[in-house]
Amino acid sequence: MNSEQFKRERLYQSTIAIVKMMQKNGLITEDEFCQIDTMFLEKYRPLLGGLKVGIQQKNLDFTAHLRD
Repeated sequence: MNSEQFKRERLYQSTIAIVKMMQKNGLITEDEFCQIDTMFLEKYRPLLGGLKVGIQQKNLDFTAHLRD
């Protein structure tokens, strides 16, 4: 990971931490969180953050399938 990639990763992770706290405190909904996350994924293009989101999405899809 070069310095530019590291900078983008750091910006994405710090921004998402704030957004997660907002969701935890009921300031935004799950759907709003997903919209914001998508926006920041496109803006920062993080290497590791994008992988994490892909794994979380697969887990959400699997969990939703179990509830049906």
